[in-house]
Amino acid sequence: MNQRPISEDDLNAHVDGVLEEERRAEVAAYLDGHPDVAARIAAYSAQRELLRSALAPIADEPLPPQLNLRRLIENRRRPRPSWGAAVAALILVFIGGLAGWGVRGAVQPPGAGLAALAQEASYSFGVYAPDRVRPVEIRATDSEQLVQWVSNRLHQPVKVPDLTNSGYRLMGGRLVATSHGPAAMFMYDDDRGQRLVILTRPMQTDQNKPMAPLSGDSVSGFAWADDGLGYGLVGQATPEQLKPIADDARRQMRAI
Repeated sequence: MNQRPISEDDLNAHVDGVLEEERRAEVAAYLDGHPDVAARIAAYSAQRELLRSALAPIADEPLPPQLNLRRLIENRRRPRPSWGAAVAALILVFIGGLAGWGVRGAVQPPGAGLAALAQEASYSFGVYAPDRVRPVEIRATDSEQLVQWVSNRLHQPVKVPDLTNSGYRLMGGRLVATSHGPAAMFMYDDDRGQRLVILTRPMQTDQNKPMAPLSGDSVSGFAWADDGLGYGLVGQATPEQLKPIADDARRQMRAI
């Protein structure tokens, strides 16, 4: 009997832990033979844990009485329905679904400060940098729209650094979710297809911190904070290669 090809749905179900035992073994064997895909799936799992950790405090909270389903239905039947309440209910249901993902074991509370930012930058790189289909939401050709969008969402002016002198061109960017609110992610690549990511978001702590190195299993980079905004630059180059790029990016960010 021929084995069914491993699909993206199978991979997502593997992350969620809902595959049947036989299919789970087939997916595991597939991942063993495809390290690039395995790295992407591992990053998805890590981000899922981050989301669950961030949303866990509100996952078990009951819906407010005004968002009771029966009351919402009654409101919809009135001449002037309460669309705001309906939208809020949908948001709460969505958040509850995210927080209810099947993650086994205890999850530590999210960190804070520069260390948390460095971890979030690494997660974002792991999730989006391997994506060859849609790594960014808004492409570099619409950079003005990208800057306006992320600045509005972060409630602070954000500048996209020009890294062409370092051999990297802007691919585009997107907003990403972190345990400390939305963050702007900018992605770059060079002539060899190597990518790096800059993640920036407002800082609740460590609002002004000198540049510090960060490293993971397959990535390295630097994180810092200036005037309430934190930055994490992550790539698969060596720290010695990334340090001058991070210095250049920091100089440009400070020139806002």
